[in-house]
Amino acid sequence: MTDLHLQRLSGRLGYQFTNQELLDLALTHRSLGSRNNERLEFLGDSILGFTISAALYEKFPEGREGQMSRLRAQLVSGETLAKVARELQLGECLRLGEGEMKSGGHRRASILADAVEAIIGAIYLDSGLEAARERVLAWFAARLQGLSLETAKDPKTRLQEWLQARHKPLPEYQVVEVAGEEHSQQFIVECRVSGLAAPVKGVASNRRAAEKSAAAEAYAQLTGQG
Repeated sequence: MTDLHLQRLSGRLGYQFTNQELLDLALTHRSLGSRNNERLEFLGDSILGFTISAALYEKFPEGREGQMSRLRAQLVSGETLAKVARELQLGECLRLGEGEMKSGGHRRASILADAVEAIIGAIYLDSGLEAARERVLAWFAARLQGLSLETAKDPKTRLQEWLQARHKPLPEYQVVEVAGEEHSQQFIVECRVSGLAAPVKGVASNRRAAEKSAAAEAYAQLTGQG
């Protein structure tokens, strides 16, 4: 990875590292060796959870604990973090071992999600909590703005209630593929829903999360909402 790649990544992150080695480490997957981003990921996960929790507390003064917990779970999920990583084009900058490179690790949701958390941890070490918090809020701004307490419902529950209110059959979920090695599997689930011409797919690191992803997409297609 060239200095130009890192400069462009810094522009997309909206942050310039004083200690460039921290960014290098945040982008280094464990498949490359013992010096990797797992410790930074551990740190970033805590900062992310705290920052999102505080933002939800401020945004929803009438929100109940359970509602805000579900919203936080949606925002900090591996699926959402992988989407953030793709928006930041992190995949092209990851440092992977040969095996992960050949198997398409730069596109794997779990690796992308971990890298986002590691970068948050790296920014904290480089400039402190406020800098890390500011970047998290910037990367998640559109998602935070689009939230409502209604979206706190589990996607499968929301889809089921919508269908029941219109006297339509309940959705059917089916695992159509399990890809990857045991420690980094990806489940692909189809959701068949009355009113949609074709089944909708969800992908995640476990079956339940993949079903939720498919349900959320089906609901979005049926209602025109995100």
